[in-house]
Amino acid sequence: MSSLALFLVEALPEGGEFTLDGPEGHHAADVARLRVGEELLLADGRGGTARAEVTAARRGALDLSIAARRYAEPPDPRLVVAQGIAKGERGELAVQAMTEAGVDEIVPWQAARSVAIWRDEKPLVRWRATAREAAKQARRSRIPSIPAPLSTPALAARATLVLDAGAQVPLSAVELPGHGDVVLVVGPEGGIAPQELEAFAAAGAVPVRLGAEVLRTSTAGVAALAVLSARLGRW
Repeated sequence: MSSLALFLVEALPEGGEFTLDGPEGHHAADVARLRVGEELLLADGRGGTARAEVTAARRGALDLSIAARRYAEPPDPRLVVAQGIAKGERGELAVQAMTEAGVDEIVPWQAARSVAIWRDEKPLVRWRATAREAAKQARRSRIPSIPAPLSTPALAARATLVLDAGAQVPLSAVELPGHGDVVLVVGPEGGIAPQELEAFAAAGAVPVRLGAEVLRTSTAGVAALAVLSARLGRW
């Protein structure tokens, strides 16, 4: 993984020269204080990256010379976490950590025991912004997608694994698909309600456990991603 700072753009430049301005240009020029001769990475958030060298620096913008471009194919299988909506900053902490750990999609889930209730799009906007910044920090070429919240019936149609402290099968031993999506359900602070567990099981999802400890909703997802990433050869 490159240690070069990464900045997000709407689309990678097609030519050999590019001006990085706007909020990303301000961050690069005025906060990171990159100077002529230094290198950085541009990413479109969809797998494309470009290595670039600074040819001129001014307030709020950098002129760049594009050195090389590459495209990372989408991973298969994809790692998807359905995160039970949590109160306060716990949901955003979960989004940040899971993005840094390599999650491909985060699905907000309005669970029966979710204390917080999303009444507008503001929390969704915050989750997406958190994922964007975490992807930059982790030097990721892809920003995980975060769709609108799903209800339990809609999520049951997608779920393959459900974190449950009472499950008999450890996540480290459960059979994983070779292709498609691995969709793991993580409950909110109060856990997953019995009727929700029944709905997931009826749809074919497998209950799994991590270990003897009961993790917070903000850390369970990233711990599970570590296990899955190792098993799938990502780590």
